[in-house]
Amino acid sequence: MMTLRTASAVLAALASAALVSAGCSVSVGTAKVDKDDLAKQISTELEAEVGEAPDEVTCPDDLKAEVGATLTCQLTGRGETYDVTVTVTSVDDDDNVKFDIKVADQPS
Repeated sequence: MMTLRTASAVLAALASAALVSAGCSVSVGTAKVDKDDLAKQISTELEAEVGEAPDEVTCPDDLKAEVGATLTCQLTGRGETYDVTVTVTSVDDDDNVKFDIKVADQPS
């Protein structure tokens, strides 16, 4: 059972997870990653990193499955909203997309 943390501690933990890259991959089978699938993957990766899932993650569009493609999503945690920049780092022949997640240091 996880102990309760203050809102500032949770936000600090989310912000300290500034860059998550290991294990962020999705098999898409198309030239894009669906925005809802991307939001779920971001939430899962951040939960694994800091021990608590954000309240919500939303992405405005699908992410192009091209190396270097970026998209800015929004993460909400304990009443604060942060930008989350997602950058595609590789796409293999089986359409597996790997990407980095960077959470902004300050709320937006």
